[in-house]
Amino acid sequence: MAILLTKFFIMIKKTISFMMIVVMVFGTVLTIKAQDKSYMMWESITITPNNTKLKVLGENMRKHNQKYHKDGPYKAYVYNITTGPNIGKLVWEMGPLTYSDLDGRPSAGGHDDDWRDNIMPYVKKMTNGEYWKEDKELSNTDMLDPNTTSHPLLFIRYHEVVKGEGHNINHLLTQISKTVKAMDGDNPWGIYYNEFRQGYTIGRHIATVGFYKTWAELDEDNNFKKTFMKVHGENSWQPFLKNMNDTFSNSWDEIWEFNPKLSGHN
Repeated sequence: MAILLTKFFIMIKKTISFMMIVVMVFGTVLTIKAQDKSYMMWESITITPNNTKLKVLGENMRKHNQKYHKDGPYKAYVYNITTGPNIGKLVWEMGPLTYSDLDGRPSAGGHDDDWRDNIMPYVKKMTNGEYWKEDKELSNTDMLDPNTTSHPLLFIRYHEVVKGEGHNINHLLTQISKTVKAMDGDNPWGIYYNEFRQGYTIGRHIATVGFYKTWAELDEDNNFKKTFMKVHGENSWQPFLKNMNDTFSNSWDEIWEFNPKLSGHN
């Protein structure tokens, strides 16, 4: 009898321990899922317009965005690419949003028909249909106007990661983030990860974005190198450059200029 009672209590203890583990695991999962809901992501499409129909496309896109993408997670932002090989193209963005928001995106009620009939006939090509998620912890974007009117210039730098070197990314971006946040002034700057696999032919794995009020700000010396060495040590600069070269196989810049008219914001 004593042996049976002992086995019984052992079984009870194991059951309680198991239930505690289950609660801890599911509690952690629920916490992670709750945290995931707070992320900020944008849908992005690159549009090559028919240059002979720019006026019609512009008017139609403005009306489309005013009607179907006026506010909330479906609010649209249109940018003109003003530098690099993609100059003359447009970037159409929607967000910030979550994957759950995409289930309720505008489609019925004339949205898809309007895009098909009034946008697509004046577009040569659409490419780079992507979703970019912000690294909120490392970014320095809290001071930005959500209406994208105070900082209409975006300095985009795309990064391609060397195969097998992904483990260095967080360390490097953390170094840059700490430096940007230590610099004088606001220095709005963000890190965005391409949500879906791009391979090593397409690239476009990571984008860092500097936000500017005017072109004149690009004339200013931001003292990044000086601040970097102040934050990370006098002998930190060369190892940082080497690590960057080892981690990223390619990088290139684009300047985007916010187009309030095509965005339907006025």
